Amino acid sequence: MSFTFIDLFAGIGGLRIPFDELGGRCVFSSEIDKFSKITYSANFNKEPDGDITKVNIESIPKFDLLLAGFPCQPFSQAGLQLGFEDTRGTLFFHIAEIIKHHKPTAVLLENVKRLRTHDKGNTYLVIKKSLENLGYQVFSKILAAKDFGVPQIRERIYIVALLNPQSPFVWPNPPLIETRVGDILEQNVPEKYTISDKLWTGHKRRKEAHRKAGNGFGYSLFTEDSPYTSTISARYYKDGSEILIYQGESTNPRKITPREAARLQGFPESFKIVVSDVQSYKQFGNSVCVPVVRSIAHSLRQHIAPI
Repeated sequence: MSFTFIDLFAGIGGLRIPFDELGGRCVFSSEIDKFSKITYSANFNKEPDGDITKVNIESIPKFDLLLAGFPCQPFSQAGLQLGFEDTRGTLFFHIAEIIKHHKPTAVLLENVKRLRTHDKGNTYLVIKKSLENLGYQVFSKILAAKDFGVPQIRERIYIVALLNPQSPFVWPNPPLIETRVGDILEQNVPEKYTISDKLWTGHKRRKEAHRKAGNGFGYSLFTEDSPYTSTISARYYKDGSEILIYQGESTNPRKITPREAARLQGFPESFKIVVSDVQSYKQFGNSVCVPVVRSIAHSLRQHIAPI
């Protein structure tokens, strides 16, 4: 028996991929960014709906599972009533309204690690209490991509909410596969990805200034044999400083390519990259690590529909 799901704040569909693989059927998706919608459409043959705040909740088809990688926003009344109303005015409120109306069996949310401590912990607490007030048991954990076979640190918080579960949700055990940056690197990379002398000089100057100031900020350089990179962000397109690939002493380092960025997030090789490099970096930097979600999906499967 299959299951149905919806994909909110869908981005380019990273959360969706593992649930498609399990035989789930996506009945609705929503994404506001026009370039992400182009990539999503190219890979899933359907353009997502737009702004979630303008979607008619009753028009969303019935579904078993809600997926959402939503933006982290402060709640103006956080810590007061600790419930559904405290989320009003934020994007999470729209997720909560959809959950309240449709009462899906399961919910999977993904966010940055700092959601735990955001606004002195109130943001997470309001989200948790809101879901509990809607009748859900809530489970959360911070998981790192590097523990799931991907050569990137990337720690993210995952929140699972289950409606009247028969048993508690059990988080997957990270396989702790040894990783290596060289495994995701392309051969014969075009010269345009090698950073300019001016940019490289600026990176080195800023790194030295930070060193003298007693902190470790500045560019990060990796080789093929590095076990993993730092976390790729949506701002990677600006100067690539968080992940630079060493190319020998006589050549400036290079940025990773969009395909390497896709691999760094564990996207399948068949995933189509159809937008500019700038938009690709933003999209993969904003997306999820697919193998982490895949492990969660396998643990969540038994709670969604019969095996």
